[in-house]
Amino acid sequence: MRQELGYKEKNGQFTKFGQWYADRVQDTQYRSGPWCDMFIAWAADRADLSQYVGEFAWTPSHAAWFMKQGAWTQKPEPGALVFFDWKGGKSYKGIDHVGIVEKVSGKKIHTIEANVDRIWLKRKTRETDKVVGYGIPRLVKASADKLGEIRSTERPFVPLPRVDSGQGSPLDVLGTPPALLTAMVLMTVVLSLRVTGRRRGTHRRLAWPWNAPTTEHETAPAPERVTVRAKAPEKTSHPRPAPPARPERTRVPAAAGTRPPTSTRRKPYEPG
Repeated sequence: MRQELGYKEKNGQFTKFGQWYADRVQDTQYRSGPWCDMFIAWAADRADLSQYVGEFAWTPSHAAWFMKQGAWTQKPEPGALVFFDWKGGKSYKGIDHVGIVEKVSGKKIHTIEANVDRIWLKRKTRETDKVVGYGIPRLVKASADKLGEIRSTERPFVPLPRVDSGQGSPLDVLGTPPALLTAMVLMTVVLSLRVTGRRRGTHRRLAWPWNAPTTEHETAPAPERVTVRAKAPEKTSHPRPAPPARPERTRVPAAAGTRPPTSTRRKPYEPG
């Protein structure tokens, strides 16, 4: 930038800075236009600082851009862009001219300005009564860095691409993280129950389906009945004595008409 001090516009207000800007925006009218802001855009591009300084030819738009970036202030500092209104107004809409603050001395600022005294690029010492405000490129950079840091930490988790292996099997779910987590929880519960039972001196048997008691519809199998037969006595060669003969009983025929008297029972309804 300082190497360009003493540059003078050519006939018809033509400048190399206007030519550069016209090529940049594809509009030939800027080749011979007021070039104070186009020089700043050219210098920022050479220093690779355009994203923090901006590229403008219209000074009110340039000031509004700094306001939107949160980099607008009333306090001068070296490296700031200073915006003037020669009528003494304080609105950005009345800005006529822009320069770069080189240093600050009390209430005066030392600047580098283009299109000064109508044709020159030169240094100037200015009072601040015509200043509308200052655009601060370093604040634009700080805001951009902070925004980039926030965006980098808010990137969503990108899942790995899923590979299709054709038709899935119902058993595939056993290898998924939820299934493994469930299995670990169940194992922890089982082990804790077993340890608790042993500490109390009892062994708790979990009621798994195969150890469950029979229901009322199920009947236990009848125990097998074992028949024990008495052992037959062994036969010996000695004959057993025959039992004594029983005397025959003689039947005495009863005489006719000599039946023992039977007591007759009077019926309740017969007279006595």
